[in-house]
Amino acid sequence: MSDLSREDFSNTLRILVATDCHLGYMEKDEIRRHDSFQAFDEICSIAEQKNVDFVLLGGDLFHENKPSRSTLVKAIEILRRHCMSDQPVQFQVVSDQTVNFANTFGHVNYEDPHFNVGLPVFSIHGNHDDPAGV
Repeated sequence: MSDLSREDFSNTLRILVATDCHLGYMEKDEIRRHDSFQAFDEICSIAEQKNVDFVLLGGDLFHENKPSRSTLVKAIEILRRHCMSDQPVQFQVVSDQTVNFANTFGHVNYEDPHFNVGLPVFSIHGNHDDPAGV
């Protein structure tokens, strides 16, 4: 093994990458309607267990471009359960946040004093997602 041993991860950025969650897939099916949410909950649980610095969602978080209210509520419940905590975030976004987060509040939400984000989640839109955010 190299000089960088397993015990020193203080300078390592740990990212969990997940793609194509398709939340809400088959939501009207009696048997499979919970599958996508259970998988997403497991993704978030693994992120917590592995103590990752953040989760990167690589597109198609939702199956439909305009997800149902039920799907949105379930997604928010999962994110709230796993991402909101007093655990400090151990990295900084060093790019110009007023440019990269201009369509929100001009900064990443985990730096907002009104939120207690312990596990940040970043998302890249996919072909099922609305890039305009509406």
